[in-house]
Amino acid sequence: MLFNSFEFIFLFLPITFIIYFLLNRFRNQQYAIYWLVLSSLFFYGYFKLTYLAIITISIVVNFALSRVINTNNRWRKTYMIIGVAFNILILCYYKYTDFFIENINSLLGTNIALLHLLLPLGLSFITFQQIAFIVDSYRDGTAHYKFSHYALFILFFPQLIAGPIVQHDEMLPQYDTKENRKVIHEHVARGIFIFAIGLVKKVVIADTVGIWANEGFANYSNLSFVEAWITSLSYTVQLYYDFSGYSDMAIGLALLFNIKLPVNFYSPYKARNIQEFWKKWHMTLNRFLTTYVYFPLGGSRKGAFRTYINILIIFFISGFWHGAGWNFILWGLLHGFASVVVRLFSKTGIKLPYLLSWFMTFQFVNIAWVYFRATSMEQANTIIAKMFTPDMTAINNFFTEPHTSFAQAEAFNILGLSLSDPLVIVVGLLIALVIAFTTLNSIQLMDKMKFNWGAIIYTQCMIALVLVSIYYMQKNSIFLYFNF
Repeated sequence: MLFNSFEFIFLFLPITFIIYFLLNRFRNQQYAIYWLVLSSLFFYGYFKLTYLAIITISIVVNFALSRVINTNNRWRKTYMIIGVAFNILILCYYKYTDFFIENINSLLGTNIALLHLLLPLGLSFITFQQIAFIVDSYRDGTAHYKFSHYALFILFFPQLIAGPIVQHDEMLPQYDTKENRKVIHEHVARGIFIFAIGLVKKVVIADTVGIWANEGFANYSNLSFVEAWITSLSYTVQLYYDFSGYSDMAIGLALLFNIKLPVNFYSPYKARNIQEFWKKWHMTLNRFLTTYVYFPLGGSRKGAFRTYINILIIFFISGFWHGAGWNFILWGLLHGFASVVVRLFSKTGIKLPYLLSWFMTFQFVNIAWVYFRATSMEQANTIIAKMFTPDMTAINNFFTEPHTSFAQAEAFNILGLSLSDPLVIVVGLLIALVIAFTTLNSIQLMDKMKFNWGAIIYTQCMIALVLVSIYYMQKNSIFLYFNF
């Protein structure tokens, strides 16, 4: 069930919301917790029923291991290692088995059959979240948590499929806060407001420019110089608005239930270097890798060379976590090397002008995204080569002669304008980029929002406009990070 679907907005969400607060009011908080767990299981099982068995087994095993870790002083570390290994093995089996088989076949000339396993939605996020809980059980102790609260911590539907990756100490205490058991109108207003922003990001912007990105990558061998740039920038825009849109919607949905999720995006395309970019992009992933990989490896405490190796390791893991392919690994390592270069350059004491450092950072991110999106190294290399083969004739032809690379976009029209029209493409991309580069982000807008009934009416009008857009454009696509 998608956040941007009618069944979610008009059926699942209002029913879950109303019953949750009725249970809090007339029964007790524990029944309300049970209801949210059951609702989240239904939400997850709606995608595919077989997912429920996998996630349920995973939750039971991890909670049992955390109990053993908390009560067995002699073998605590051993059980912690078993717990981490258990989660990694589940992820590796579903996500990386075919990748390893393909590479073994290629390297050794064997013909081992692929398993074609279907990756359960959200498994990558769930795995990291449960690993963090197991490690924290060993470090700090988590014996005071109930199983129902832990299940909700993992299953809570706003962040179940694509994050953010949350930690137990920032989430579980909120479930027991007495003030959170009643409807808080300010939270409802803010939640609807940021949910509406996320919905607009996804439906109006990401799904529109995604048409150009998909067509460009599908026709990569025929792209001209200018079309190659449009293709790369389209995906750069699509991924940003798609994933940040999901994160906004997750924050908004959680706020309806008086739960505050951590911020996952904070204007990353305004960053002036790669280190700053990763402090603003997918912030909870960066936090996890820093806390549970980088610091245990020694962080920056064991000399410069070891620091750089540790940075490359966490970016290698980040790339491989995103997808089972050499293109994802290369994407991660590119960011790792860029991060090392930034650290080395900072030692020179030279400070680049703001616009120059921002421009270089954004272009690096844009080019690296080509590897992230590509289905093969050959596809990515071809597009990037075309991006750096200037052709004034191709630029002129793009605006003056019919072209085929984005022909399928003609099937979609907005306000009578064809999405394959060159001017529409260029103007649309520019508007989306200017918004990302210059405006306040959704978190800033939400924080500045003043609560009043006018604000609630305003956000409801925004929701209505977005729903009309969904119906008009007939778009109900999944979020990109569901694939990772």
